[in-house]
Amino acid sequence: MLGLGSNVGDRRLHLQRAVDALPTVGVRVLASSSVYDTDPVGEVLDQPSFLNACLRIETEFEPLGMLDAAKRLEHELGRREGVRHGPRAIDIDILLLGSLELRHERISLPHEQLLSRRFVLVPALELDFDLSTPGGDRLADALAALALEEGVRWSGEPLHLRSDVSGEEIGSPPDTDLSGR
Repeated sequence: MLGLGSNVGDRRLHLQRAVDALPTVGVRVLASSSVYDTDPVGEVLDQPSFLNACLRIETEFEPLGMLDAAKRLEHELGRREGVRHGPRAIDIDILLLGSLELRHERISLPHEQLLSRRFVLVPALELDFDLSTPGGDRLADALAALALEEGVRWSGEPLHLRSDVSGEEIGSPPDTDLSGR
């Protein structure tokens, strides 16, 4: 599962371009959550709100290969180095890769902040309400335990998915609403 985020320029277009480009680097997008408008978190709170979404994916990549592909794609789509948690055109985070657990200097799986960020949990649970980490932590339980101070507002329908061959739209998330809209 991937998490996407953008808070610079045409935020939804940046997310859509990431979805459209992922198959070109060996990542098949199976489903997209709805898009959510979210308050910034982390070290830099004085910045525009983000649009966030989660994607269910399929790939042959090992974790470091997936990380390299995501970073390369971020750069191609306009992300530039800057302040940690600062403004960015696109952010592609690897949240989960199946049942893999990994702690490496470059990547942690599941993502280290997966269970502590409402802007990740809400769209992830929209795709699969029964989702758990490989260690057995239920994402729904993590969401229920979080304070409501981090704003996550439904902002739009799922991103458009295209099949690899026909160009037809594929996949749609189940009709699960966790946003409180």
